[in-house]
Amino acid sequence: MRSFFENVRRYVRATDKSLLAAAILCSVISCMMIYSIAANSLIDRCDMSTFRTQVIASAMGLVIFTVLSVLDYNKFIKLWVVYAPVAIALVLLTFTGLGYKRSGADDQAWLQIGPFYLQPSELLKLAFILTFAFHLSRVEERMNELPQMLLLCLHAAVPVGLIGLQGDYGTAIVFAVIFMAMLFSARIKLRYLLAAAVLIPSALFVAWNFILQDTHKNRILVLIHPGMDPENLEYQQDHALAALANGGVFGQGLVDGDYVTVPEMHNDFIYSYIGQVWGIVGSLAVMVLLVFIILKVLTDCLESKNLQGRFICIGTFAMLFAHCFMNIGMVLKVMPVIGIPLPFLSAGGTAVVCMYTAIGIVNSTRCHNVRKYRIFYEIEPD
Repeated sequence: MRSFFENVRRYVRATDKSLLAAAILCSVISCMMIYSIAANSLIDRCDMSTFRTQVIASAMGLVIFTVLSVLDYNKFIKLWVVYAPVAIALVLLTFTGLGYKRSGADDQAWLQIGPFYLQPSELLKLAFILTFAFHLSRVEERMNELPQMLLLCLHAAVPVGLIGLQGDYGTAIVFAVIFMAMLFSARIKLRYLLAAAVLIPSALFVAWNFILQDTHKNRILVLIHPGMDPENLEYQQDHALAALANGGVFGQGLVDGDYVTVPEMHNDFIYSYIGQVWGIVGSLAVMVLLVFIILKVLTDCLESKNLQGRFICIGTFAMLFAHCFMNIGMVLKVMPVIGIPLPFLSAGGTAVVCMYTAIGIVNSTRCHNVRKYRIFYEIEPD
């Protein structure tokens, strides 16, 4: 028993407390914003049930973070034969009658299970980071051989293709960013980077002419030619910018302000509401908080003594960076409207739980960097 409590103390010391504290602070801010939107009755889709869901999801995420931190990632990463097929199967179910298309969305990316809604692509991100980290760690010395590189590309093509078929091109881009970051961290040879530089323009040409719908193209074109918007696609982003401007320096406050209403202001456009409530000071503070979380994950990567742990941290870093860059860029009208949530802040139970799961796995790589931090094992003698 004494050994167990000693291991618990070691685990607590090893836990990245600042990373966890920053994530919890983001959740507190998220719940405050969602409560404010609901209390002020600003949009129909955000009420007190949305607030309760966010609180419950954040609490569940915290529990999952703790459990995963205690478990040794070197053990559960090898269970890919369980979690990878489950994640893929859930995504495939969105193409059936169980699939649900949210009002105002372009993609059928949710599963409706009774009163609950699940977004399987969030689970698939975690499964991909784990399986690709495991794959890379097994072939790292031979990854620049052409057969191995083709297999790695095929590994990434499965989730990118599935999510692309859903019509969720924003999430497909996130998968591509994770893939490229993890591959680059494994020291890919220059010849493959040059080959990618040659192929990317052709891939973009094919996507523009044969994959993207007119609505998706127009969302990009309005960034180049603002004001020339026959489908009124700029409405959401223009109102988001107006909301940020309406916040001024210190904001309108959480209640009884003269608010600008933005569609999805509780979800993908929550950053616009943060700026409206707390002004430029609050919005910059939240941006600094998100940058801190991203850099802490990168720091944990640099401290990892294990290839699998390093690749997991890089994949999580890339996921968080892509989400923040694309979401805030969308609100600031420098990126097209693409439906990517802001980590820990946007309303959405699945996304919140999965973000806590991701940093829980990252913390596991930190806590189990050396054997003495394994709670359920005896400490090896020096």
